Amino acid sequence: MSPLWCLPKKNLILASKSAARRALLDQAGIAYDCEPAAIDEAAIRDAAQSEGASPDDIAVLLAEMKGERIAAKHSDAMIISSDQLLVCDGVLYGKPKTFEQAHQQIAALSGKRHQLITAVMLFDNGRRIWHHIARPEITFHQLDDNAISDYLRHFGEDAFHSPGSYFLEGPGIHLFADIFGDYYAILGLPMMALLPQLKLHGLHLQKEEA
Repeated sequence: MSPLWCLPKKNLILASKSAARRALLDQAGIAYDCEPAAIDEAAIRDAAQSEGASPDDIAVLLAEMKGERIAAKHSDAMIISSDQLLVCDGVLYGKPKTFEQAHQQIAALSGKRHQLITAVMLFDNGRRIWHHIARPEITFHQLDDNAISDYLRHFGEDAFHSPGSYFLEGPGIHLFADIFGDYYAILGLPMMALLPQLKLHGLHLQKEEA
């Protein structure tokens, strides 16, 4: 289906390779291009954490660096950039690199409530014009090793694309006891906050051709 909503005389670019974020924009009928920003997220996160930065500050920093990278290449476009961190019991979790790490992450979250810090930003004409932080919370069911292994066997390396190694979408829903907060932020983009800002800056419904 063709996009229904677009910006006038300007491209909208999502600075992410996340399939979940692309799906949210697609489902909302928004015209956009996708150009992932190549930054070393793990190194930046670890350096900021070692300097005492809060999870909120780290998520904002990573989203900003992604947006700046793409805005420098497309100064005449509007850029959406976002980052998400998981915090549980004071521990900051990023994306796993191996199945062993993924298994360990889910085991550590099992039976507990954690927070997803999701930062989203807009850049226009090469500068940051808006940002928002959402903090939804999720509680895992108590999971044994077999349940975790079965989950990872189903999702495979897709588990490496998410902090905490999980997806709320599809069969992943069986892992969770409850969620609190913005569902869309859990998936990677706080759409309820983002859409009014896009409309404020010109996003409009395209007229059908006669």
